[in-house]
Amino acid sequence: MKTIRRLIYREQLTAVGFVTLGFLALFFFFDFVDELSDVGRYGAAGYQLTHALAYVALQVPNHLYELLPITLLIGTIFVMARFAQSSEYTILRTSGLGPWRALGTLVTLGLAFVVLTFAVGDYLAPLADRTGQLLKARYQGRITIGQTGAWLKEGGQEHSYAANVAALAPDGQMQGVRIFEFDARNALRSAVQAERARFTQGAWELDNVRRTVYRHEGAQARIEREQLPTLRWPTTITAEMVTTALLKPDRMSTLDLFQYIQHLNANQQSAQRFEIEFWRKVFYPVSCVVMVVLALPFAYLHFRNTGITGYVFGGVMAGISFFLLNNVFGYIGNLQNWQPWLTAAAPGLIYSAISLAAFGWLVLRR
Repeated sequence: MKTIRRLIYREQLTAVGFVTLGFLALFFFFDFVDELSDVGRYGAAGYQLTHALAYVALQVPNHLYELLPITLLIGTIFVMARFAQSSEYTILRTSGLGPWRALGTLVTLGLAFVVLTFAVGDYLAPLADRTGQLLKARYQGRITIGQTGAWLKEGGQEHSYAANVAALAPDGQMQGVRIFEFDARNALRSAVQAERARFTQGAWELDNVRRTVYRHEGAQARIEREQLPTLRWPTTITAEMVTTALLKPDRMSTLDLFQYIQHLNANQQSAQRFEIEFWRKVFYPVSCVVMVVLALPFAYLHFRNTGITGYVFGGVMAGISFFLLNNVFGYIGNLQNWQPWLTAAAPGLIYSAISLAAFGWLVLRR
């Protein structure tokens, strides 16, 4: 059995490697063409062709994370169909490779890809994406998520505040900071505007501050304005939280997502979107096992009079449909306020049912 497993694993890893390389090259080309529009727009010392190439290269780990289950499915289908067409799989069956043993062999390979997918998505992709964002910010100016920036909230029953950060500079400083402080009755207590802010231990150091204080005295209210060169604002909002708010949730690690969800829940903010992405991070690597189970029935098909091209194309369509279904369920679950874990697990459960049904019909009954 060691020889059979070695043969299957070698063929599968080779096929998956070629398919993954092809898809990554295609995505690299598309990303590079998209980045060409920004080359040369920020002066002679700004964003150049080499910077665009480096940024696109740093996006490869994220594409690899998204593609691994799909390329595993396509590569495994190709290998299983080729074994069936050349009658190699018939020989393997007569050598003792029964359905359950074949399933166990493929599941073992799928588990190895589960670990690889989780490692790429949780460690390599977030690090590469943040490095790429900082590289872009260094030559284009700043990291931002649009005109409104990122909003963060903190506080308790006695007082609370909402902070808005317009952008994050390449050196890690915040730009365009606005802080709105409220009292226990949710009445506005003060509004602070600062050009820049730095992260320190347990506080933000605000520079060039304009502060407006609203003092409520019975039925009357007074407004006091002051200009300060610096202001220390105590807070537990860390640099990681601000960076998290400015980045897309699918580019974050599982731990960062979990900590940010805890922060949102503690401050009574909606965490639905981030909870769905957290559970997707948990369930998405497991889909590698589902994909190899889905590919196993192709080894039991007959290819005497037909080629394997159509079946491989079907595998490509199945992989793309899984990717699309995964995204669609995420958007629908966020809009309809579905349970986050069920929203993230639904595509995998659907394809698991399809895989087991195909395995039971083609492999066990036939």
